[in-house]
Amino acid sequence: MAEMDKIVTLSDGESTAELQKYLSSLKNDQLIAVITNGALKGKKVGTMIKGIFKGSPPCSTEGSNRRLLVYQHCIPLCESGDLQTEVAADIIGLLMLETHTLSGPSLAQLASLFVEAIKVGKMGSGKSLELFPTVLTALSACEALSYGKGELSGEEYKKQLINSLCSSRWDPQCVIHLTTMFRDVPLSPEELRFVVEKVLRMFTKLDLQEIPPLVYQLLLLSAKGCKKQVLDGIISYFKEQDVCQEEEQKHGESLDLEVQSIPQDQLRHVEGTAILHIVFAIRLDHELGREFLKSFKISYGDLCPFSVALLLSVARIQRYEEQVFDLLKVAIIKSFKDEQLQQGSKFLQDLLPGHCSVAQMILDTVRNSVFGWDHVTQGLVQLGFFLMDTFGPKNGPFGKTTEGSATIARTPTQQACKLGGQVLLQGFKVHEPIRGEILEQVLNRLVTKTASPVNHYLDLFSDIVVSAPMILLESSSKVTETFDHLSYLPLATVQGLLKAVQPLLKVSMSLKDALILVLRKAMFSSQLDGRKSAVTGFLLLLKNFKVLGSLASSQCSQAVSSSQIQVDVHSRYNSAANEAFCLEILSSLRRCLGQQADVRLMLYEGFYDVLRRNSQLASSIMQTLSSQMKRYYEPEQDLLPPVKLEPCITALGDQVYLQEPLAHLVSCTVHCLLWLQNMRRSSNPNMGDSDDDEEEEEEEGYQSELQTILESMTRRMIKSELEDFELDKSAEFSMGSSVGVKNNIYAVLVMGVYEVLMEYNFITANYSKSCFEDLMELFNRYHKLSEILKEKSGKGRVPSNKTPRSLLSLGFISTLLSVLFRDSTQSRQEALSVLRSSGEFVRYAVNVAVQKIQQLEETGHTDGPDGHNTDRTFRFLCDMTSVLMWRYTNIPSVVEDAGKKEKRSSLSHLCLEGLLRIFTACQQRYPDKMAQLLSTMDILDDDAEPDDGDVTEMNFFYIRQFQRALFTQLSGGDEEFNSKEAQLLVSILSVLSRQLKPSSQQFDQMITWTVKICKETSFEDSAFSKGLLTLLFNLHVLYKSPVSLLLELCQDIHSQLGDIDQDVDVEKQSHFATVNTKTSTTLLVLSQVDRVLDEVDWLIARKKSQTVADKSGSGEATQTAGQQDPIEKAVTLQLGTLLTALNELVQTALLPGTCTITLLRELTRTYSILTTLVKYYIQVCSSQHGALPARFEKLVKLSGSHLTPQCYSFITYAQSGEFSVGGADDKKKKKRNEVNTAASTKLLRETKAIPNLIFSIEQYEKYLITLSKKSKVNLMQYMKLSTSRDFRINTATLDAALQEHDETQEVSETQEPKQKKRKQ
Repeated sequence: MAEMDKIVTLSDGESTAELQKYLSSLKNDQLIAVITNGALKGKKVGTMIKGIFKGSPPCSTEGSNRRLLVYQHCIPLCESGDLQTEVAADIIGLLMLETHTLSGPSLAQLASLFVEAIKVGKMGSGKSLELFPTVLTALSACEALSYGKGELSGEEYKKQLINSLCSSRWDPQCVIHLTTMFRDVPLSPEELRFVVEKVLRMFTKLDLQEIPPLVYQLLLLSAKGCKKQVLDGIISYFKEQDVCQEEEQKHGESLDLEVQSIPQDQLRHVEGTAILHIVFAIRLDHELGREFLKSFKISYGDLCPFSVALLLSVARIQRYEEQVFDLLKVAIIKSFKDEQLQQGSKFLQDLLPGHCSVAQMILDTVRNSVFGWDHVTQGLVQLGFFLMDTFGPKNGPFGKTTEGSATIARTPTQQACKLGGQVLLQGFKVHEPIRGEILEQVLNRLVTKTASPVNHYLDLFSDIVVSAPMILLESSSKVTETFDHLSYLPLATVQGLLKAVQPLLKVSMSLKDALILVLRKAMFSSQLDGRKSAVTGFLLLLKNFKVLGSLASSQCSQAVSSSQIQVDVHSRYNSAANEAFCLEILSSLRRCLGQQADVRLMLYEGFYDVLRRNSQLASSIMQTLSSQMKRYYEPEQDLLPPVKLEPCITALGDQVYLQEPLAHLVSCTVHCLLWLQNMRRSSNPNMGDSDDDEEEEEEEGYQSELQTILESMTRRMIKSELEDFELDKSAEFSMGSSVGVKNNIYAVLVMGVYEVLMEYNFITANYSKSCFEDLMELFNRYHKLSEILKEKSGKGRVPSNKTPRSLLSLGFISTLLSVLFRDSTQSRQEALSVLRSSGEFVRYAVNVAVQKIQQLEETGHTDGPDGHNTDRTFRFLCDMTSVLMWRYTNIPSVVEDAGKKEKRSSLSHLCLEGLLRIFTACQQRYPDKMAQLLSTMDILDDDAEPDDGDVTEMNFFYIRQFQRALFTQLSGGDEEFNSKEAQLLVSILSVLSRQLKPSSQQFDQMITWTVKICKETSFEDSAFSKGLLTLLFNLHVLYKSPVSLLLELCQDIHSQLGDIDQDVDVEKQSHFATVNTKTSTTLLVLSQVDRVLDEVDWLIARKKSQTVADKSGSGEATQTAGQQDPIEKAVTLQLGTLLTALNELVQTALLPGTCTITLLRELTRTYSILTTLVKYYIQVCSSQHGALPARFEKLVKLSGSHLTPQCYSFITYAQSGEFSVGGADDKKKKKRNEVNTAASTKLLRETKAIPNLIFSIEQYEKYLITLSKKSKVNLMQYMKLSTSRDFRINTATLDAALQEHDETQEVSETQEPKQKKRKQ
């Protein structure tokens, strides 16, 4: 201690010499001991070190060495952790102040000391690291330092140090301290890159908990630069962690427990904290934000769940919000489009690895956000609604909404909209705080978006109700608010909304009451739609509130998971109260029977379903119906007709309207009656004496009364002539006059009544012959009237609407077809022969079936009972399929057509059309049930569910049946060939072949067969060959790239149509007999060329974005010489074959018009894509200086020597209008030539096809020149200069003109030329 006091006293004194002298007398060891003791005791150590410095002048060697000694001793001392924190901080502070006085070599030694300490991991506490930046700064200011044998400047020396530091091993404990330290070191960009790379490499060595603080320090360090590198590094670290985590979860069972490296929740929390740090940094440093967004603009391939979450958090910063959502929108839609493109092309699938799905990442982000990522959830809600708003269904033409099935999303836009819905639904399930907002926004959109379709929001709302009914009840006030707007909403929205809320009404009395109040108000709305909404609502309520004792509670809609007690209390109360409630609603609905036809129609269509769910309401429903029927029924048995048509219409001014849809009323009554009789029979075969006798009698009463009415109606309708309805051949049916409109309405009503009576009589007939004869009488009347209607409407200038929709139910049609074609029960044969003998009736039955299936395909449901019940509809479809298939395959059309050459399509043809419609409807509406449909066609054992192998086999079995049918058609020669039937068969084959897996051998067989047919069939029927070739291309593209196929087809077209130079004989080639002079397949081939160009364009764009990413990333993307990148090779080969194919077409004498112009457009596009490829190689050459691939040079040569000159001659040919039209005598030929020429020149004048083509050829050549300079390869040697835009002088024409000119000049010197020559 004495030495210490002495140093302090001397340094306080005036004389420095004494202090120097005393310090010189101390040995180094003594001095070190003094410092150590002082530091440990912590007394006066600072003053003492100041004293030592004061007595060690840096100019003298001794002083300088002593100073270095102090530094060398104090640094490890502070790191040792033996000192108090304040003391260590004081010492370091003092040392920092004096660093600049150290000499260069001392600084170099000190720096090396630091580096060594870091290497061996002695910088654990990082206290003395604060001194390192000061040392390095002082070092870089030095002029020259000896290094090894030579000298280095201070800057260079510092660089060497940092380099060696970054390439050595760091102790994980000191990574954060070192990162913090580098913030204070002045670094050049290159040094900064070294440091950042090193820190990022250390991420994996650190403990998870240490990552967030390190991320924070790194972000602070990024203020110096390397922003992109820092962000990319952090994101890719978390991306890898996520992948490892996922792998571990997948193989969790098979791995040992010790291997599980990261608990999931811990990783998610760390990710959440890291996101917060990054967002905070971006708020403060906008440059960082810009870099962050820029890296995702290049390619969405870099996205991962972590970066999606990060993007959504950044979206909370206002200035980035729009950019982020636009960026995500583009990424999502592009991802879906790319996926679609890849799925549709085997060529792309073989070339590229699996597709990374952005949609999956976004859904992963929703799942991950459960771990307290509140900063992400808001962005998720916004994203969900943004996607649904942007990509939701739009209005069709004339404001019509297209009724689509919401279940399957086919196009990328539909998929994006569906993704939005999934994000919101998942978010709703897992995040309590955002539920209210999601619900509010969905309901707001339902109310406000009245002009555009809202199916997607209805689906989402319905899913929310099903997934969390009890949560919804908590915010039932929002739902009640929405009810207030019901009468102003479009009908479709009301139906969807009420269907969705229906499970809630069962558990919440208040909601039900609120709804009823609103509906009652709506009943008296001045708007027709409002009243329709009320009827819809009331019918839904009637269907869903069971009355005690109702039979057949077959389909009670979704059960609601709620506290059981509540439901029990209600249900006990309900069944008694429900009856009163339902009767009250029924009395409200009776009022509608006095309203417009539309409102009544809804009632009639709804009553049957209500009755089936609530059979207790039978008596009041049947009474309502029968009293309504009696209004229009003529009770006098002798009077004809039995129905009064007058009251069914109403006039307003000179307009006539339908007031009562009579046929629908009768139809509803018939179906309800039949269902009730059926129920009575099945539920109570032997009626004992029961308490309900009175009720039974009452029911028997109105049932028998209705039966009598219907029988009387049948009898009298058969007797009635058309004149009785004031409808005969002389009646007027034009829609222009009010009489015509009235007659049309009458005719439709009468036809409807006939149809309903036919169905009623068939079902009650029990296969008695006399009843069936009555039925045929009804049909004959119906048929006569429909023929008159057809004939009359055909005469008018504007053909009126097509035949009215049939009122037969789908179930009945299905039964009818079965008995007509396949019923072989002995006892029924006599009666059935009555029906079968009428060809018209059989055709009518099949026609109605086709009409119903078409309606199902378009809207997803059919009219009539059970039309909205998907399971039953599907069952009917299956029944009809098997009948139609049996009918088509077992009775050849040849037999049936013999002897009648009618214009109308044959039965076989109708059956085929029915089958095609069923297959397409099934693919659209029940995509997953296709196998089930096919398995019922041949009635095998119903119990066995078809497994995957069976399904393909079965599908292929039917494909073979249709192939055989088509083959029979084709092998019969021109006489037997029925074009329409052949086209239908091809369409069916297309639909069925979509079900085959492209990898299966059946698919290969299908392709082989199609190619064979195309090669061997030569009918001159363009529609058929177009269908056949389209099928071939659609299959081929899933098998391999279709360019070789295109080349062969182009050669065929060339040899069939001849050359543009009439002197040239084209080598006769025929790969495909389908191609002949009559079937112009050129447009189809060009559309396929377009498809190939799409793929090539997409591949080049993909390569380009990869090159940009590589360039901005590391610049290490080098290609090994001689080995070409597979994508580039594929692109070059595709384009090469395509150029050869187009070369054939360009020399073909195409007819004027669309073909020529489409070809010119495709050529323009081909040159544009060649230009894009050239630009890509320019980019590659400038960044990598590689040699151009030999294949590419060949491609350029091919384009220059083959295609471009031919293009110019084709342009000349197209403009001159000398189109050769083969096979006519001269006069005709001349005339037709003139017409064609005029048409084509007009077309060419109106389109800019030729200038566009010349421009794109010249652009291509312009960029080739640039590439030649960059790559030092003369690519222009293959190009010939164009003459197409110069004046073209044809010498022969010129001589003739000059000669003529001389002659005319002799006659009259002054005569003006009469006519301008046509502009070339």
